[in-house]
Amino acid sequence: MSQKSEYIQTETGNKVSRKSLIIGSQNIILGGKTIIQADCCIRGDLRRLVPQGQNAAAVAIAVGRYCFLSKSCLLRPPSKTYRGQFSYYPMKLGDHVFVGEGSVVEAAVIGSYVNIGKNCVIGKFSIIKDCVRIEDGTVIAPNSVIPSFSSVEGHPGIVVEELPETAAEMLERELNHQ
Repeated sequence: MSQKSEYIQTETGNKVSRKSLIIGSQNIILGGKTIIQADCCIRGDLRRLVPQGQNAAAVAIAVGRYCFLSKSCLLRPPSKTYRGQFSYYPMKLGDHVFVGEGSVVEAAVIGSYVNIGKNCVIGKFSIIKDCVRIEDGTVIAPNSVIPSFSSVEGHPGIVVEELPETAAEMLERELNHQ
């Protein structure tokens, strides 16, 4: 009897744990060489409702290249009620994004070279620019904009340090050692 590997590998080099929960996979784009660990949940079924007859992109979550989604993290598109209509909006993650164990992400955009620590909450419609480190246990308020080259921590999350211009290389190295 052959033993199945814990991970399924796609043509583009993504590795997805058989123990992860990917709902609405037709609405999720993985850029390539992304790793999704066990018990990670990605909610691609939560997508924008479009009136009949209108054509719109069905992408709920777009994940860039070389991302790492840790155990028990949750990616869920942000939602709101606008003009009496409840809807979900797309989420986009850049390249080289690390999401720590147990973190919940409902951001609109996460740039490239972003390291989100363990047990963080990234509020609805947050925008995290490139080269950002979010420390363990941080809570980013909804609609926040975190500037590039920032280190953020706390509840609510505030910028506590400015990262050097070499932050992209530093964050990529951290991601490769996870």
